[in-house]
Parts: sequence; C-alpha cells; structure tokens
Amino acid sequence: MTKKYSINDIANELNISKTTVSFILNGRAKEKRIGEELVARVLKLVKEVNYRPNPMAKGLRTGKSNTIGLMVEDISNPFFANIARLIEDRAYEKGYRLLYCSTDNKTDKTRELIGMFRDKHVDGFIMAPPKDIEDDVQDIIKSGLPVVMFDRYLPQIDTDYVVVNNEFSTYNATRHLLQQGYKRIAFISFTSEQTQMVDRMNGYKLAMKEAKQKAFVKEVDFNRNENLIVEPLNAYLKKHQALEAIVFGTDHIGTCGLKVLKDLGLSIPNDVAVISFDDYDVFKLHTPPVSAIAQPIEAIAESVISLLLKKLEQKNSEQPMQKIILSTTLNLRESSAQLKEA
Repeated sequence: MTKKYSINDIANELNISKTTVSFILNGRAKEKRIGEELVARVLKLVKEVNYRPNPMAKGLRTGKSNTIGLMVEDISNPFFANIARLIEDRAYEKGYRLLYCSTDNKTDKTRELIGMFRDKHVDGFIMAPPKDIEDDVQDIIKSGLPVVMFDRYLPQIDTDYVVVNNEFSTYNATRHLLQQGYKRIAFISFTSEQTQMVDRMNGYKLAMKEAKQKAFVKEVDFNRNENLIVEPLNAYLKKHQALEAIVFGTDHIGTCGLKVLKDLGLSIPNDVAVISFDDYDVFKLHTPPVSAIAQPIEAIAESVISLLLKKLEQKNSEQPMQKIILSTTLNLRESSAQLKEA
C-alpha cells in the first residue's frame, strides 16, 4: 500500500521544520524569506509523493474550511435539488465546497446533522429548518457562524432568510379560481406549523373569506410512502364530491392528488379544476397541463448564497439581518379553465 505522506513526513525527509513546509505550501515563502532552492525542493517532493493536505487539520489551523453546510428537507425533491445545484455552482466559483443533507423535517435528525457539520468545521450554514431547533440555531449564531434560511424561517430567531410571498401566492391562485366561476374550492396540503405552509393556508382562507365562500381544508401527514398520502386524499374527495376546484399546497401532494383524481375517474377541469404550488415538468406534461405557482428558483439560490458569502467575507463586521421576500408566478394552464355552466 502506498504511504500517505503528512507535513511531518515531508519535513523529516528534507530535514527541515514542518513550519517551513507549511509556510511554503500556504504561499508564504516569500513573506518568510525562504530561499527559492528550498521552495523548489519542497514542491518537488510534494509532487513526487502526491501529498494532499488534510482539509480538517487546515481548517483548525486557519479557522476556515472553505465548506458550507446545506440542510434541506429532502434533497430528492426537485425544488431543493435545483436550488442546491445552483448554490453549489456559485459557491464553487468563490472557492467553497458544499456539504448537503436531508433532515426529513425531523428535529432530532437535524440536531445530529448540525453536530456533524460543526465537527467538520463548516464556515456557515444554509438551511430550510424544521420546527423546534431554535436553541440549536441560536448556538450556531453565538459561535460566530453565519446562518441563512430559505423556504421557511424561525420567527423567534433573528437571522437572514429568503422566502417567497406564500400568502399572496395562494390568495392569488384562489382568487383566479373564484373569478373563473368556481365557488366550492378546497385547499389540500400537508399538516405543518412551518411558516411557509401556514402562510399558504392563510392566503387561501383570506380569498375565500373575501368571496364569502366556505373554506374546505384538508391536511394530510407527510409520508415518504405515497400510498399513505393517497388513501386519505381518496377518502376525502369521495366524501366531498361537490367540490369544484382544488388548490394543492405543495408539488408532492399535488402529484398525489392528480393520481387520486384519475383513480376516481374525475376529469380535469370538467369535474374539478386544479392549481398546485410549485411548477415542474410533471404539471406541464400532464394531460391537461396543470396550472401552478412557480417559485423563482434561480433568484432564491442567488439571494441565499449571496447573503452567506457576504457574511463570510465580512465576518467580523456588524451587518443588519436581511429578510428577502421574492414574488412567485401563477402559470395558468388548462386545469383551471373557466367553469362551464351546467
């Protein structure tokens, strides 16, 4: 097995101090007045033995690892996956590497992952936080590490965040359905106390209240097993056959809802109109194409990484926290076409 060389090994082989080797490898030879001949000998040996520095050890010495921890609900979700890729590309351009993970919206798992990232000495955190981790986030901030949240935030914690205008988005979508002639409109989403989900429900309720129409709300517990989402949706829609339209609170429950509507033999939009939050290919390619609320993925990613990079570059300066709220776009398609008179 090929020996893995350390700075100590290189120093011993050349009969010099490891401090001298470290200065040379960190580009400080000229500053420390180290001779060109010695620099050449060190770099030659480093190349010959294929020396690779230990990033964790370097981070301990310099106080900087050039890594960023990204924590999302589910990295396989297109929303989080697309944002992660855009953040990764931008971070790489600035010399940072991205470590990312899925929290599954579980508090205990999130705490463990925060500990793992701190053990790896990440320089900052980007997170879509689950509930009940306020104390953990506060500890991160007190330690001097920047935290930027996105998609949702923790109201009790003063930190930077990037979100969309969730309440107006569902209000606008519901108003569109009302203007199309629909009255019995349901809001179907996952059970959640997170800010973005509460805001989405409030937007729907406000539009229905203004129109003096009864609100129909169905919340389903999130589960990776699609059948455990489909079953309660199926039962609800069978019970409420008079519904004329549905606003789905997320893309995941929206795709499950489309499956249920198909299984029940309901035609879109003739039997029931549909709008979903988040706009992906599955909605564009569906027959008929589904109206959807599109989040500005690129703008979210750019805002998030820009905020964090600014914090990292001006680490010791007092900066006001920034709360960025971006607009969504309601992409109208055949699924929310005007209600036909009976």
